[in-house]
Amino acid sequence: MELIDTVCTYCGVGCDIVGHVEDNKIHKISANKDGVVSQGKLCIKGKLGFDFVQSPNRIRTPRIRKSFVDKNPQICSEYEKEFFDFDEIWYETNLETATSISAKKMLEIKEKYGRHSLCSIGGARTSCESAFLFQKYTRHTLNSPHVDNCARVCHSPSLKGMRTTMGEGAATNPYDDIYHTEFIIVMGSNTTEAHPIVANRIIDVAQTHDNLAVIDVRRIKLGKFAKYQAVIPHEANLLVLNMMAYVILNEELYNEDFINTRTKFFENYKDKILNDPYANPKFMETLPGYEDLAKMIPKIAREYALKKSMIFWGLGITEHLDGSKAVMAITHLSFLTGNVGKQGAGLMPLRGQNNVQGACDMGVLPYYDPDYQEPKEVGLMTPQLIDEMIKGKVKSLHNMGEDITHIHPNLNKVHKGIAELEFILVQEVIMNDIASKADIVIGVKSAYEKTGVYVNAMRRLHLSQPLVQTDLPDDWEVIQMIENKLGGTYNYKDSSEVWDEVREVAHRRFSGASYQRLERHRKRGLQWPVYIEDTPVLHLLDFRTDDGLGHFHYHQYAERGQIFELKTNKKVSHYHLTTGRALPHYNNEHKLNRVQNFCLNMKKISY
Repeated sequence: MELIDTVCTYCGVGCDIVGHVEDNKIHKISANKDGVVSQGKLCIKGKLGFDFVQSPNRIRTPRIRKSFVDKNPQICSEYEKEFFDFDEIWYETNLETATSISAKKMLEIKEKYGRHSLCSIGGARTSCESAFLFQKYTRHTLNSPHVDNCARVCHSPSLKGMRTTMGEGAATNPYDDIYHTEFIIVMGSNTTEAHPIVANRIIDVAQTHDNLAVIDVRRIKLGKFAKYQAVIPHEANLLVLNMMAYVILNEELYNEDFINTRTKFFENYKDKILNDPYANPKFMETLPGYEDLAKMIPKIAREYALKKSMIFWGLGITEHLDGSKAVMAITHLSFLTGNVGKQGAGLMPLRGQNNVQGACDMGVLPYYDPDYQEPKEVGLMTPQLIDEMIKGKVKSLHNMGEDITHIHPNLNKVHKGIAELEFILVQEVIMNDIASKADIVIGVKSAYEKTGVYVNAMRRLHLSQPLVQTDLPDDWEVIQMIENKLGGTYNYKDSSEVWDEVREVAHRRFSGASYQRLERHRKRGLQWPVYIEDTPVLHLLDFRTDDGLGHFHYHQYAERGQIFELKTNKKVSHYHLTTGRALPHYNNEHKLNRVQNFCLNMKKISY
């Protein structure tokens, strides 16, 4: 049995794993006992969710829809000898043919409708190398600004809120700083379900030091270990965070030295918040069922201000109307108290998928080039692209690793937009919903079959290596083939050459992160920015704004929803839904529902 080190393919925690491989088959996955991220433990997904690699549902050969062939004889007729019956819907073909037809169809659409009729969506589940090439090919070869990925949907408020106030939209500290902090706030994150390996650390510390506050719209398992479990009304995140700041300001618990030397716009912020009627915690006394928060919120605020503290948050913050504003309010708390820029004190957004951070770093966003630089042209976000599809203005979709017709909100509208497209190309591991609607589907390597860099939720780069071998192409190889057939000149021999270009283009973060160094530190990884050394803690001396200062930007809470109901009617008469995740499920479950041993062994696993 060969033991091979790599990184988990599931959530943004980025656990180091060991594949137990024999006869080119994964028999078991375990954690490195001395793993920096996993601490020798894995959740059920990382431990058992590997059977999809050998699943009979894998896309082993490219497929082309028969109806697409019939509708496009001007493109497909010369390739008829390369089509072989698969079933009533699909022909099978070879990679050369699939990429040739794809390139010709996209070129035809571009010439007929213009470059803005083409869009590309995806990238958060594949490697940084493929994500980088995906956006480069879209922007430069297709000459379309329309590139997006699911990371923008789930954590763009973290990116926007943190960049606006402190110049960088990423976690400030490593997970192990949990052991060096004195107080922890977890807000809008069901951490034991969504990020259990991070939750292990939080629980370890909370049980010993009684230093945890959990703020959420429902009682969650992590709250059992908390000193304070604050159950708040729906859509009240910004309200509660502003209340915490009000207490810190009103009781003069703020760090004057930090504010004076490292921030600006404080006096304006202070004046606005102290005169905001919604910021006073006594407002909670007007909401039936939540009166106890009028006393609990000040207690949490005082402990946060007087101790070395960290704040963790998830989609319960970001996937709401006040997402970006709430994240700014979180950064304000760290500015007020000096709880940022040092070990054991910082801001920790908990990312969802395995390369959400990396996909954003690579520029798979309509408004950022790689390294978060300004693009020459800003494209449309996915919801806007759906609108343009319905209007008939966007005609082609290149989809890589995002099941857009399954996971996005308002699926009726998404399906309506997708149905208007003239061409859909999908690169995927398994036939999922968007693949079933595609014109051409190309099967690609999974994370356990390729070499590539992934960036986890705390900016830590891990270099994966194959656990098993396959003759399927990597995502970046498919992109290169299509790009060449569109008249391009890509000539990368392997993923390391793509990564070397990333290190040049995104040098502010990755210049020193060579494959050689990442191989040498495969278990530990390297936290960007990486120059001569990596950077475990951000903002030690300056923030990453133009002037190096943290910027206060106050936003008042706008009364609505459940709070409006409670205040006016003294009761709730509507259902209120929120986002969430269950431990044995990942994303849209398109991999886990193919795993044979997963559910059978779920009850046997402890993490």
